[in-house]
Amino acid sequence: MFKIFVDGQYGTTGLRINEYMQKHSQVELINLDFEKRKDISARKKCLNEADVVFLCLPDAASKEAVALIENENTKVIDASTAHRTNEDWAYGIPELSKEQREKIRISKRVSVPGCHASATIMAIAPLVKAGIISADYPLNIFSITGYSGGGKQMIETYETSEEEYLKSPRPYALTLNHKHLPEIKKHSGLNNYPIFIPVVSNYYKGLAVSIPLYTNMLNKSKSPKEIAEFLSQYYEGEQFVNITQYGDDSTLIDGAYNITACNDTNNVEISVFGNEERIVLISKLDNLGKGASGAAVQNMNIMLGLDESIGLK
Repeated sequence: MFKIFVDGQYGTTGLRINEYMQKHSQVELINLDFEKRKDISARKKCLNEADVVFLCLPDAASKEAVALIENENTKVIDASTAHRTNEDWAYGIPELSKEQREKIRISKRVSVPGCHASATIMAIAPLVKAGIISADYPLNIFSITGYSGGGKQMIETYETSEEEYLKSPRPYALTLNHKHLPEIKKHSGLNNYPIFIPVVSNYYKGLAVSIPLYTNMLNKSKSPKEIAEFLSQYYEGEQFVNITQYGDDSTLIDGAYNITACNDTNNVEISVFGNEERIVLISKLDNLGKGASGAAVQNMNIMLGLDESIGLK
């Protein structure tokens, strides 16, 4: 049995990882009492006893936790944004390539991607890598997510307040400097930051990014069907990735897209819509699953040499 410690186990991501661990047959949890969650010496002891540590903390606290680890065998999986563009850390989307999965497998330091970033990168990176989309393409990203992505405080606000403004979708990060942009740029292979407009809405979880493309601005002429077929081939054999068949309207409800269809799974689903002139990629996932805790557990399984799906299905 592998010993696991979740530093920040009482936050939204930490609680969900704990739920996954309860279903996992190969691990045992090191528990830290709520009253000691900020006790440095108690945390340090747990951090160094663990085979794998999950960091579910703010950026500064994650860096502090890493500095407390003196056991060279302890593997760290960080759910914060602190290390997502750090070359010394493996970026936790194993589906991107065989090389990426191997990098995660041999690494002792893995950074869990952001939810918006995961959905975007998995749709865009293969197209940039293949030269279908230029690294200089002026990319625009529209993302809508449930309020659980904002953590405990936002969840409480939505679930206890009667304010009228909370009943409608709310665009945010309007300075266009969202914290996921650096990792989106780096791991998608882009030369410039996209224009990224996230929107939080009045439902608990589920996220979808929409990415429009002009076919006449692609490096290689591709129809929506050909884009879907390319992505399907790229992700062939990946158990947590589904590319819907172009023109399959069974993925829609009353002609509209269902953002929450991947909830309570570790799946990401990518669909391609449009016509010969304009294309839109839509990539959806559970922002608490493949967008956070599920991805963290998947990476743990890879790092420990286990089946990736243990605890996730």
